[in-house]
Amino acid sequence: MRALSLAATFCITLAFAPAARAEDPVQSAQTLIQQQIEAFLHDDAASAYAFAAPGIKALFPDKDTFFAMVKKSYQPVYHPGNYAFGKSRAIDNGAVVYQEVLITGTDGKDWTAIYQITHQPDGSYKINGVQILPNTTSEGI
Repeated sequence: MRALSLAATFCITLAFAPAARAEDPVQSAQTLIQQQIEAFLHDDAASAYAFAAPGIKALFPDKDTFFAMVKKSYQPVYHPGNYAFGKSRAIDNGAVVYQEVLITGTDGKDWTAIYQITHQPDGSYKINGVQILPNTTSEGI
């Protein structure tokens, strides 16, 4: 009888427990960006390419072409001297996340990268594009 009572209590507790919170889309995006930057820093083209969304992979159909494009056009992202996450915004219930990344290049120049991260049908997030802009603010003291 005691076992039945415990089982009933357990079932009632589960029935009224709040649903598990879905993973935070902004945190997922930041983790993804960090992992891709780490792959770039280690010259790991295969891992870096794996974080690209299907649309990016359609433009750059293999890891070597993708990696060459990043090295040429996104040098501050490819090998940042330092970076930190700035503002972020999730839209459409987390289907798209925009994440600002503040980058100091190895040459000391400051950049802002705006990442677009998209939620994929398999539940993962992938990088769908990056816009990189030089910072034109004061260089400080």
